[in-house]
Amino acid sequence: MRIVTLGEAMIRLSPPDHMRIEQTSIFEVQVGGAELNVAAGVVRMGYEAEWISALPQTPLGRLVHNAVRGMGVGTRFLVWKPEGRVGLYFIEHGASPRPSRVVYDRAGSCASMLGPADVDWAKAFAGAALFHTSGITPALSDSAAQAVEAALRAARAAGLRVTYDLNYRGSLWPPEKARRVQEPFMQYVDVLITSEACAEVVFGVREATPAATARRLADRYGFEVVAVTLRETPSILRNRVSAMAFAGGQIIQDDWYEVEIVDRVGAGDAFTAGFICGYLEEDLERAVRWGNAMCALKHTMVGDMCWAEREEVEQLLAGGSRFTITR
Repeated sequence: MRIVTLGEAMIRLSPPDHMRIEQTSIFEVQVGGAELNVAAGVVRMGYEAEWISALPQTPLGRLVHNAVRGMGVGTRFLVWKPEGRVGLYFIEHGASPRPSRVVYDRAGSCASMLGPADVDWAKAFAGAALFHTSGITPALSDSAAQAVEAALRAARAAGLRVTYDLNYRGSLWPPEKARRVQEPFMQYVDVLITSEACAEVVFGVREATPAATARRLADRYGFEVVAVTLRETPSILRNRVSAMAFAGGQIIQDDWYEVEIVDRVGAGDAFTAGFICGYLEEDLERAVRWGNAMCALKHTMVGDMCWAEREEVEQLLAGGSRFTITR
């Protein structure tokens, strides 16, 4: 089965050894973006994925493209622009009591200028099983929001399942606009993936428990499934993660993983990738557990993308030891 994702990828620049941006003379280079991370994670689990976006015909555009192809993600419907730029972001990795910090330089990127007419959506979705995007993409610009709407309409018309990660970014738009723009999209969405915080900021929904929040969202918007990612943060470098889902009156809650954080960026996308794999296999419990296991493993890996192998995920799901050396 093949999935299709739509969204921006950026070049990530991070100082080594927990240095501050202003003190470093070296940056480590990675490529990532929410929807690309999902596509890469799905491919690592043995599925096919196609990523739709826009890149400039420049060395930086080709750098991103090389990374995408290196992960095995398809780019047949990638839009190449003769000029423009790739978005950048910088990340300082923190340690208690100093939190990690992200600085964006993404305004005017080619992806932000993508419009609904730039892609042959019917052709892109032919033969695909599922379409995924997130709330980051429509936040980039009005034209990007129009592209998301066109993609959602086309995906529904083509009979694809649709997953949507709410993924609120306050640096891109205020809550009022996020709700105004995205609420009409929800009629096309089968599975909403969110945190409690995002649901509260965007849709004003926050109940006493995550399960109650998920039920309220499902009742309001008619989702088939609402998945909620959960996190406890006793320290910057040690967290606890879990997830739950609500569907048809059924609540599925996974166990908590204790994670030692090497790099938590992209952990939510890793959850989404794993969840999609289980969802496509028609097993909601497995979807939640698969997503949570991939999320936990992603914390141990540098970069935005989850490099876990399916065997590692299966071992974790089977309760295999997390403390031995594999020889």
